[in-house]
Amino acid sequence: MIKILVDSASDIEKAEADAMGATLIPMQIRFGKEEFLDGVNLGHLKFFEKLIESDELPQTSQINEFRFKESFSSLTADGSEVIAITISSKLSGTYGCAVKAAAEFGGKVHVVDSNNACVGERILFEYALRLVNEGTLSAAEIVAELNEKKNKIQLLAVLDTLKYLRKGGRISSLTAAAGEMLSIKPVISITDGEVKVVGKAMGSKKGNNLLTQLVDKCGGINFSMPYALAYSGLSDAYLKKYLADSEKLWKGKTDDLPSYMIGSTIGTHAGPGAIAVAFFAN
Repeated sequence: MIKILVDSASDIEKAEADAMGATLIPMQIRFGKEEFLDGVNLGHLKFFEKLIESDELPQTSQINEFRFKESFSSLTADGSEVIAITISSKLSGTYGCAVKAAAEFGGKVHVVDSNNACVGERILFEYALRLVNEGTLSAAEIVAELNEKKNKIQLLAVLDTLKYLRKGGRISSLTAAAGEMLSIKPVISITDGEVKVVGKAMGSKKGNNLLTQLVDKCGGINFSMPYALAYSGLSDAYLKKYLADSEKLWKGKTDDLPSYMIGSTIGTHAGPGAIAVAFFAN
């Protein structure tokens, strides 16, 4: 039997992972002196409620070697093999801890660096589940397929505010103030495993249009593979507006537009009001 484990940087919550027949290993999040398990006792909605109310950004801890060993030991106890999918190794030390833990299980545990996060990591996880459920490939063959296909994943997002990038020290207060005054909407991607700003637009309409242009520039969406939309904050209103603005991407190609709430890993820095699209490029 092959089992899938994924970390909560994929924005999957425990109840959802359980329903999909997978195992979630959560990041730890601290708001001041309060500590939570991401997607377990701190859901995405509650996370954004606390983020909006808090003066300081929360702190997220990587998943350590000991916690991975506990999970791997439990999952392999019946002789199963495990494929563990983690956040990009360039964004967190979680992957390295998983690799060290896996070394003690005699080849029964395989660790895949998603080279991504958020819904970019999620769609790689969904593809892994698809391959496991098809039942035709070994664990090693699935890992090889994931490592090949992950390079085609595109994650693009447009942010509504620069406030949280400023709070996290990723841009200066002056840059943030100027950007807010001009209603600048940065578009970010995860490229080669790292978060990068790939464009800027004035206003939400132009931000949505730029996001759509970048999807086209990537080669368009492979609708035979998993894809997802996402939003951050307490409302999906911006996502609905984006879907109306980007109708040409979807119309006549799919009736299914799966959408999810962004969690803490990217949400801490993006803040509320962001929208994202993740897909395997053609």
